[in-house]
Amino acid sequence: MGSKIISEGNGFVKFLKLCQDENKDNSTYMDEISVLLGQNDELLCNIINKNQPVFICEKAKQVKYEPDASESMEDSNLVEEPTKMEQDLGPQPLSVMKARQLLSWYTMAQNPNMPLIEAPGTLHPLWIRCDKSDPCATAWLGAETIYSGNKPTGIKLFTVSCKGPTGDEASFTTLDDLKQEHQKRHHPSAMATKGWAQYNLFSSMKEESMVFESQSSVIANLKWNNVEKILECPPLSSVATLNIKVAVGDIRSSIYQTHKEMEFLLALAEGLRTGETEWLEPMETQSAVDATRALIEELESIAHGGLGNAAKASESQKDAKTDATAAFTSMVIERGDLDFTEQLWEKMRRSVKSYQDITDCLKIVIKAIRHGQIKPWIHKDSSSSLSKLILKSYQQQIDTVPLTGLTPANMLLELGLDKIRKDFINYLVGKELTTLNYLSYYLDTEVDLQEQVIRVRKLHHLLEILGTCSTFLSLPHDRLFLFTQSCLQYYKTSNYDEDHVFQLQIKPALISYFYEKEQPFFWAVDVASGQGSREVKTSYHLSDKSLVDHVSFDLDLSLAASVSGENEMMSYYRTMVSCSLISFT
Repeated sequence: MGSKIISEGNGFVKFLKLCQDENKDNSTYMDEISVLLGQNDELLCNIINKNQPVFICEKAKQVKYEPDASESMEDSNLVEEPTKMEQDLGPQPLSVMKARQLLSWYTMAQNPNMPLIEAPGTLHPLWIRCDKSDPCATAWLGAETIYSGNKPTGIKLFTVSCKGPTGDEASFTTLDDLKQEHQKRHHPSAMATKGWAQYNLFSSMKEESMVFESQSSVIANLKWNNVEKILECPPLSSVATLNIKVAVGDIRSSIYQTHKEMEFLLALAEGLRTGETEWLEPMETQSAVDATRALIEELESIAHGGLGNAAKASESQKDAKTDATAAFTSMVIERGDLDFTEQLWEKMRRSVKSYQDITDCLKIVIKAIRHGQIKPWIHKDSSSSLSKLILKSYQQQIDTVPLTGLTPANMLLELGLDKIRKDFINYLVGKELTTLNYLSYYLDTEVDLQEQVIRVRKLHHLLEILGTCSTFLSLPHDRLFLFTQSCLQYYKTSNYDEDHVFQLQIKPALISYFYEKEQPFFWAVDVASGQGSREVKTSYHLSDKSLVDHVSFDLDLSLAASVSGENEMMSYYRTMVSCSLISFT
């Protein structure tokens, strides 16, 4: 019997070592156990509060039936049809008994006092999914070897037990119970407690007009020492981090009209890139050609009326102002100093619905410039082809522009890029959130148009994030300044990504208004003793979602179906993590 155990243990750890050495992501042991190698299991990382390479053992999935190539097409179709309806049930657990067996093999192999077991060298920690079939409702068993150099000196054994959701605080483990559990296991001379909590700050806004869509989130992550009770509110001495993810396009955003402008720019750029353009529904009933003619006539009227610089016409451009549906008005991107090409862009983006529209509008404009009907004012630093043409017209030097092929669309894209860049500069530099020098990467007009679009799009995402921070969170200037630099630095080397979570360190006092009366969606406490690699913890987690995805839970039907107002108690899944330390020396 003993020799069989040793043989099985040797076989298992050799298999693990082979997976580790060959960096195999997914392997099957003895046809029934899947061994995954990785560090990206988010739920496990939340439980153990670590992100490191580990082995994860789970029940191997059954191999689907594949029809033989010699079978007829009709028979093959009959077999394949139900296969298409099969669903991936996700990771499946092993029995607690099987998990204990694997854990014992792993532990014996690491113990230098077991000479009959062939030591495999250093191994990643082992975690095994369990089916909660024991009285403790064990959902994970884990083992992590302690090394001194390459020599194993001990091992930590972990047990993770889980219970289903409840809003009854009386069913929660108390802090005293947690300390007693830790004391029984480890008999420490001193214990320390550490808590952490996560709040969804958007959920604290009760008025519907102030709630952002679910694609965006602002999560406050707080950590503190000396916990006094379960579910306590984090003290102002906590270390706080905001995890900010913002999706563009929320109609209640303070810069929603800028989003609509970017939407047209991106559609135009995509059409030029692929050759197929999906034109947006015009925002104006007036045709693009009529709108362009009206703009030229307005400039002619101003010139004849002796009102001075045509730039004053921009004061009458109400089209560029933020739509009244925006919930916030404290972040204004639009400018009052639009030059002629920027006003033309505004008219055309709201009414253009074909390449022919673009060509016809630009023909009208160039003809008016060539014949001296208008001498429009242009920003000196404008870089578009039309701006350069207008600047040359001041000296009666007008080049011939062949408005054929994609040239007109490229010219319109240049106008949009020029205008939007100036809008963003006006806000970011005007609010002293950055400098022109720091924006140089995003303002570079030497790269091709498609790359310019990508960089301007990144700036737009940054502005949407700042809109959340300034109008919703009302963060002070010093925090916004540092956050802006961090975001700009990130996007210099990273692709556009609305799912990216930007982080900002912040004083809890600046956001306590949002969370002090709210319930966290995640709350946890560690009771710890020991130091360094021999530190051991007993942890208790409360979460609105299960931290385990391979077992099911019975719902607490004793809870009232609905509770109103501020007395509503969130239902929490309860997860306990216990640790035992075994020394080999």
